[in-house]
Amino acid sequence: MCTLEKRGNLFILTLIGDDHEHRLSPHLIDSLLFSLSKVKSQSINGGSALITVARGKFFCNGVDVPWGQPSACLRLHQMVESFRSVIAALFSLPIPTIAAVSSHATVGGLVLALGHDYALMRSNRGFLYMSEVDLAMTLPNYFSALARSKISGSSARLDVLLIGMKVKGEEAVRMGIVDSAAHNSEESVVEVAVHLGDRLAERKRNGEVYAEIRKSLYLEICGVLGLVSKTIVASSKL
Repeated sequence: MCTLEKRGNLFILTLIGDDHEHRLSPHLIDSLLFSLSKVKSQSINGGSALITVARGKFFCNGVDVPWGQPSACLRLHQMVESFRSVIAALFSLPIPTIAAVSSHATVGGLVLALGHDYALMRSNRGFLYMSEVDLAMTLPNYFSALARSKISGSSARLDVLLIGMKVKGEEAVRMGIVDSAAHNSEESVVEVAVHLGDRLAERKRNGEVYAEIRKSLYLEICGVLGLVSKTIVASSKL
């Protein structure tokens, strides 16, 4: 599950769970979609930002599938397709989005982090890991499109997707995967995310325009997600 809290100009989306792995179950996916819908409806005029955080060993440990069950493959496909809607919702939000990754982000957890405009990590704990090559599984098309859109170098993409490298904070910055890793505690990552969110929210950009410009920057992933762009002229100031 997750909780959504409004603190001044910021929406704080917190992944919660007793196991601290925050796996992407149907309940968590539904909770994320509901929370992101609330954020979108309450922030259309801009002047705010979203920060996603999690507590414990994992930021998110991917899709929650009981592999011992006969229906495991079907359930995996269903949840991966449901999770597509979460990434589409993030790309459609009319405000800046920040992932405060204070611990491990694996598979769907890495995809969730990359779905934000900005991703911050700790320097001394946590790694990013895409395990499909180790599990002998192919990638969903929107996972691959998101990696091509958000991981800047071809060498870095090979390391993450074909080598299955576990990437720690400072290395993730050098590889162009995250924006910052100069933090050594969960609290400091969130603190820096809040500071960045406040600065971005102060700009009070037109929300619809912000979302459309985001789509124009990431045409491939937005096309895969089925997001349709539109032209907006919201001001006479040129």
